[in-house]
Amino acid sequence: MRLAELRKEKGYTQVKMQMLTGIDQSNISKMELGIIEPNISMLKEFAKIFDTSIDYLTEFTDERKPYPRK
Repeated sequence: MRLAELRKEKGYTQVKMQMLTGIDQSNISKMELGIIEPNISMLKEFAKIFDTSIDYLTEFTDERKPYPRK
């Protein structure tokens, strides 16, 4: 998953991500390390924050551009 890469590009800390998402910093760390997997609602939130698609976040595609949102 590209969570750490995207977070660092934005200059966000894990604590900043916790403030933006409400997801505990320790869980964000575990997601970045691949210890736990985010659920779909978390992935949707990350995709909005990073203006990308869930497919890009989860490395199903290298196309960064998000799909049109409704």
